[in-house]
This record gives sequence, C-alpha cells and structure tokens, in this order.
Amino acid sequence: MAREPDPFWWRDADAGGRPRPVTGGIQIHATRGAVARTWWSARFLAVLESLVAGGRLARGRSYARAGQTLDMRVDPGSVTATVQGSRPEPYRVRIGVTTYGKPEWARVEEALAADAWYAATLLAGSMPPEIEGLFATLGLALFPADGRDLVMDCSCPDHAVPCKHLAAVFYLLAERFDADPFEVLALRGRDRETLLANLRSRRAAVAAHDATGPAGPGAEEPAAPPLAEVLDDFFAAGPGLDDARRVVPVPTAPDALLDQVPGFAIAVRGKKVADLLRPVYRTLGDTS
Repeated sequence: MAREPDPFWWRDADAGGRPRPVTGGIQIHATRGAVARTWWSARFLAVLESLVAGGRLARGRSYARAGQTLDMRVDPGSVTATVQGSRPEPYRVRIGVTTYGKPEWARVEEALAADAWYAATLLAGSMPPEIEGLFATLGLALFPADGRDLVMDCSCPDHAVPCKHLAAVFYLLAERFDADPFEVLALRGRDRETLLANLRSRRAAVAAHDATGPAGPGAEEPAAPPLAEVLDDFFAAGPGLDDARRVVPVPTAPDALLDQVPGFAIAVRGKKVADLLRPVYRTLGDTS
C-alpha cells in the first residue's frame, strides 16, 4: 500500500536546510551575545522573545548575523524585507505596527514640548525611560505589548509565526533602534524632522506666552501712582519693626578680641604677647 505524502513535508526540510549564501546582505554588528544594546531596543525585542521558541530565535539571530536579509524598508507602521532562506526564491517578510494619527501625536508633542529634556535626550542619541510612561499617561503605547499589537507575515512555508525570517528582521530593527531612537517614534507614525519641527513650534509658542503673560501680546501692566501721592505711606513702618529696633546687648569680655586674632610669632620674656595685652584690654573695658 502506497504511503500518502506528508502535507507538512516542508517543516523539517525548511527548518534544517542551510540558507543560500548571500553577498552584500544586511547584517547586524553583534557577532555574539545579546543584540540589543539599549533599553528601548530590548523592550522591542521582548515581544519577539516572548513569542518565538528557542530554536527559531537562535536561527533568526544566525540569519541576521550572516546577512541573509537582502533589503529592508521601514515606513510608518510597516517594515518590509526580503530574506534569503534555503530555497532559491527569497521570502517576503512584513511587520505591521499601529500608527497614531494627528490627534494622538498632537497630545504627545504637547507633553514632550512641556519639558525640553525629552528632545535634548533624543538628539543626544538616547531615549529617556520616562518617555514610555509619558505615552502611557496619554493612553498610548510606545512599544508593542504582545503579539496582538503586531501584524507579522512571511511567505515561507513555516507554520509558526514569527518564523526565523521574521526573527532576523526583528534583530535588524533592534540594532537600527540602538543607533537612532527616533526610528522607534517613526515606526509609530512621526519622523524625526516633523517631530522636531513641531516641538520647536510648540516651545516657541510657550516662550512667547510666558513673555507676554496671560493677557496676550501688547498688554500693559497697570501704571504706578505718582510718588507725591504716596509719600505719606511710602516709608511707613510695618508691623514688628519697633521690636526689630530693640537691640539686646550681649555680654562680651573686653579681651575677647585677643582670642580671635592669630598668635604673634614673637614672645616677650617668654610670655605670649596676647597674655601681656590682656590686662590692658580688661582695664580699658572696665566701665564700672
């Protein structure tokens, strides 16, 4: 009796087949150990590592290190790539992330503009950890929380999602985020130039408001009355001034000053100069 062909014959073949060599592919620089070097790229990879079994995760890193990705394009809400596997035709990979519209980004930019530290930190090539909480207070997420926040697709025959080809692209993205934290924000729908221009505009508006005051541009402060009209009250003593004028004498020894000056470098008949002057000070200070 002839054996029916296994409909899932490609599973083991694709998993165990060696990928075809690639020349000039995109590869990560981390040759060993963890790929993410910053907390924000590690947060992005945490979703992948919570979904992928160990074998596919390791093979995905190997693909990323070997440069099996032929090309990769990052657009707002979408990452597309072509990854060379063991078959002649490369696989098409797509990762989708929800982007935020103008109303959501207007709230984010307003919150970021309120503290110039955020923009300064981003421009310095870093991302403050507080920015994740800032998004959360606005009801938004900076990073995908789990697999439900991502759309993942690969043209390979592997039944698992994400597969090793998707994992390879995730690692390339993580290293890209390491180099430029603005890429994380761009994936959510706001590129660097637009974000910085909007932040500058908002901060300029805040500075102008502070300079003119709440009354608006051109508003004048109330004029002070002429000095001649307020002379009677201008130098009036406030409450408690009479008490402040009372000086309570503090008893001080007449020769106390000698204890405050540095010692003399010479001695007179073996005695310190300060000790010889002490009776004179006491006599001059005696008012009895």
